[in-house]
Amino acid sequence: MKYWQLPQAVEEVLPEQASAMEALRRDLLDLYRSWGYELVFPPLLEYSDSLLTGLGADLDLLTFKLTDQLTGRTLGIRADITPQVARIDAHSYLKEGVSRLCYAGTTLHTRPKSLMASRCPVQIGAELYGDNSPEADIEIIGLMIDTLREAGVGQMTIDIGHVGVYRAVFQALDLTDDPALFDALQRKSAPDLSVALQGRPEADAQTIRALMNLHGDRSVLNQARELLGDLAPNALDAIDEIDVVLDALEAEGDGIDWYVDLSELRGLNYHTGLVFAAYAKGVGRALANGGRYDDIGEIFGRARAATGFAADLKTLLAEGEALEFGLTAISAPADRSPELAKKIKELRSQGEVVITALNGEHDSRCDRELVMENTWVIRPLGTA
Repeated sequence: MKYWQLPQAVEEVLPEQASAMEALRRDLLDLYRSWGYELVFPPLLEYSDSLLTGLGADLDLLTFKLTDQLTGRTLGIRADITPQVARIDAHSYLKEGVSRLCYAGTTLHTRPKSLMASRCPVQIGAELYGDNSPEADIEIIGLMIDTLREAGVGQMTIDIGHVGVYRAVFQALDLTDDPALFDALQRKSAPDLSVALQGRPEADAQTIRALMNLHGDRSVLNQARELLGDLAPNALDAIDEIDVVLDALEAEGDGIDWYVDLSELRGLNYHTGLVFAAYAKGVGRALANGGRYDDIGEIFGRARAATGFAADLKTLLAEGEALEFGLTAISAPADRSPELAKKIKELRSQGEVVITALNGEHDSRCDRELVMENTWVIRPLGTA
């Protein structure tokens, strides 16, 4: 039995799902192309000191590593494509002005990110470089929303925050990045937060507790202004930026609920501004997420404003409405006549699927067949 077993959280994709996944991949890349995003294919593995530099440092524990037999250096199998695209923009592509890049490819994780996650997600996404204005973030979030709609996701919630709020508060309170405090805030665990705040001035503790509760509808932004206006004025710019983005994205229409979370700390170690994630009703994990990560490319030779998002094709396929991929085909007799071969080639060039009936057996996907009636014609299967 051990020979057919797969590692935990590693799955194979069978024909029906694979066909639907490939159709979705093509549709999404065509969508990105229509927005002006250019396709890149980063390599599956790189030297780990390159792959785990910059924002890739957060992926260290998720990355499989091995020794290169040619050089003896350590290689890493990519756990996230975003750092590779940042390297391409900063070092390889070197386009002046705004650069829009998109990608799709398999990644590999040493462990699943969540209980139901795959260790080999098929990541698809888009990145925008060279513009630090809110309009760039608005474009990326709009493209993320269109991605979910293309995948068949109906009602969705977009969770939006800004790491500048957290950083401004901690700077104002002269607090260092305490891992226990960070973890409690990230999980919004009041008991753990109380433990992490022991020994700190009560006024500071009250501010941190209030920060943890700054999440909900858009009215949270005004609450934050009242709470932080005097204490951490640098946070106001971040709050205003969220307001600008929400004003612009309200035009996306029905089917979207906006949720503001000013204590959202996901990706804090490399995000520099707006952060966002998309959820669907009844799904406990994000279907897509992203944010701003300015100047990450500096280590590769060019610091650039950067924002983008990513999603897992497998998750989109599983959680979106079922994509209809009803493959129908034409059955052709196993006949070597040149006329039949010409007809089959013609049909295939028109996009039809033609399957030879070996041993006279029709493939189960066939609903039509080629029959000879002075010339080769198509008839419903079984009516000839």
